[in-house]
Amino acid sequence: MRKFGLVVAAAALVALGGTEVQAQGGGGGRGGAGMQARMAEMMFKDITLSADQKTKVDSIQAKYATMMPAFTPGSPPSEADRTKRQEVTKKQNDEILAVLTAEQKPVFEKNMTEMANMRRRPGA
Repeated sequence: MRKFGLVVAAAALVALGGTEVQAQGGGGGRGGAGMQARMAEMMFKDITLSADQKTKVDSIQAKYATMMPAFTPGSPPSEADRTKRQEVTKKQNDEILAVLTAEQKPVFEKNMTEMANMRRRPGA
């Protein structure tokens, strides 16, 4: 069940077209770009990526963003699209975890769990 939460939370980032990770800081802005930056900031909260890690994570996210089913804001995805999104996101997360150090991995997993829990809370 824990992996499912990680998948759902990361799916939100990828669904928004996130292809750039910002380990520190993050942009404001409106709409998708601002949300994308906030999601990336949450995913990598308390993690400092090296330049090499950042490049690898950016590449991973770009690769998997092209595999995602189309996302229409305000319209719930079909069950098939939801399943596809979860499968793609799990593969993406597995690749991201492979880039992280042993110390970074539990922090990333904790962040993903917190993001999944935020999505389940009423009013969040």
